[in-house]
Amino acid sequence: MAENKAVQEGQKVKDFSLKDQNGDDFRLSEFRGEKVLLSFHPLAWTSVCAKQMQALEKHKRALDKLNAVAVGLSVDSVPCKAAWAKSLMIKKTRLLADFWPHGGVAKSMGLFRKEGFSERANVIVNEAGKVVFAKVYPIRELPDMKELLSVLTEYKNKK
Repeated sequence: MAENKAVQEGQKVKDFSLKDQNGDDFRLSEFRGEKVLLSFHPLAWTSVCAKQMQALEKHKRALDKLNAVAVGLSVDSVPCKAAWAKSLMIKKTRLLADFWPHGGVAKSMGLFRKEGFSERANVIVNEAGKVVFAKVYPIRELPDMKELLSVLTEYKNKK
């Protein structure tokens, strides 16, 4: 289990900057005006995590239509993320390395486990940087992309 209480709906997410699999900076605040799906997965090179990241890639067009950017986050290093993205043929989805400080973003959101990696969780941050959806999944459970797309669609229709 996470060491702290997980981030809740309505909370503002502290800005962060992480490197993606290509070594490029991803700064959350640069995506104000868009929704951002932060898809936390425990570790690269595991089957459920692979399916979770492939689902983001597969649904990129649907996410784009909902003005949402999806990124994967884990404590793995940039070189690890690069090799993993290549092996999974992920080209459009950014995989972020929450490597140093180790799990810093996961910790700031109450999603870091005592085992040294993040929970499996999805957090949707709205255009103003506030959480509109947060869910922690059992570690071996693949998150349901249909549920996430439904939440994003519902949010879009409320506005």
